[in-house]
Amino acid sequence: MMRLVERGLMYGNLFEVATPVLVERYNEALERLTGRRTLLDSFHIDLSGFAPEIAEEFEDDRYLNPHGCNRQFILLSVEQKRSPLLKMNFSTSRSILKRFIHENEAALFALTSRDAVFVELMNSVYRISKTKHLLDIRKIRIDADTIDRTIAKADELSELVERFQVEPDGWWDDELASKMIELAQSTGDVKRYPVKLDKNEFQQGNFHTNHFNGAYIFRDTKRPSVICKQPQDDFSDFPIENVLDMSNRSSIAMFLEENQLAEPLIDAKDIDAEEIIQQRLDFIMAEQLAAEDIKADKLSRHELRSLALRTKESLPEEFDGLNDLLRWLEQGGRKPKLTPEHPAYFYSLRAKFHPDRDLVNMLLAELMPQDILQLFICHKEAFYAAYSKWNETKRTYVAEFLAEEYVTDKAKARRALFGDDSPAALKELHDKRQREAPPKQPWGKYPVKRDDKSRVKKPTRKKTKGPWGGTL
Repeated sequence: MMRLVERGLMYGNLFEVATPVLVERYNEALERLTGRRTLLDSFHIDLSGFAPEIAEEFEDDRYLNPHGCNRQFILLSVEQKRSPLLKMNFSTSRSILKRFIHENEAALFALTSRDAVFVELMNSVYRISKTKHLLDIRKIRIDADTIDRTIAKADELSELVERFQVEPDGWWDDELASKMIELAQSTGDVKRYPVKLDKNEFQQGNFHTNHFNGAYIFRDTKRPSVICKQPQDDFSDFPIENVLDMSNRSSIAMFLEENQLAEPLIDAKDIDAEEIIQQRLDFIMAEQLAAEDIKADKLSRHELRSLALRTKESLPEEFDGLNDLLRWLEQGGRKPKLTPEHPAYFYSLRAKFHPDRDLVNMLLAELMPQDILQLFICHKEAFYAAYSKWNETKRTYVAEFLAEEYVTDKAKARRALFGDDSPAALKELHDKRQREAPPKQPWGKYPVKRDDKSRVKKPTRKKTKGPWGGTL
């Protein structure tokens, strides 16, 4: 794994904690949350305050998330928002915490300038021992405070200020005034510089969880469904009836289609489908070369294809299916039909633009594990698990490829693979689809008739006699 760390592919962009002040603040928050302190004088933390070095010291990867349900966070700086989230049990945790920091950035900046903020993602479930407990998590409440209880004191001071202004005898209540002055010494002027955190409750819609060997929960779709690796019998007590096994490709494909969650690459207007398919062919060829222990690091596409041709007989069905699709895109002819049972089927899809696009891309990454780029971007836990099982040839190739093609310009690589999801780009794509859409007939179901001047003529209705004479 050190090869990934050295290339910035693992534990990259972590926030460094190296000053005595920050280390002490972290220890105070850690002791408040877990009753433990670290002996390290420097370490690196992720978005949540989790430090791989401390996890190794404690021999506990869950020291901030003991039951894998209500994750605890330590914020030393709002700059942690730029860091990844490691050891993620729920796919929604990162987006929830980033939104929380973004919507309360001014208050959190003021708080972390003098103290550590410790946070807990709270829900109504404290342990997940049965599959049905997953659906009990509907709202996530963020409970946050500092070591000196600044937020709690600020809330209390705000209530006292309101009493002072409303109660008729507030001006003569010495005890009330004394309490306000005492709290203000810790919180400052809460009227001019409020430290109240505005947004502290978030909805938990569709999500992925690492519990029960990994499961995708889609409860906000037309037909609520679960896609899992565990035997379906383990979900016998689950409130959702449609439980799909990850190996049931036809059912997953039908689910994605009926809920309009994915689309063929060739139908996407904002990406280069040919380039993506060619890249996936390269990954499959590299996999084949690695399996035969042929050195494949730092090879050009032409050299990679030349080496792969030597082993053409052993190339998998994924290669043949995608190659037929690429040939059709480049040369025309008969369009190949890939059914869900074909190993190349999911390699020909991408998630549509919708709120759960990242979740669907995560699912697709598991269904096409040879696409190392999408697997790394969308499902890092699965990527690291796969990486640990590869031989040295493939590890070298993958690390070199990601370091040169992804790390150098992450935004560009994401746009090329998933499209540009900025508001301006989405509007431009919408306008383009509107322009390319066939014109609607102006008279509903009636056929459009045009004369020589291409003017639309309103279709005539057949006249019939009414019951009192005349015509209708």
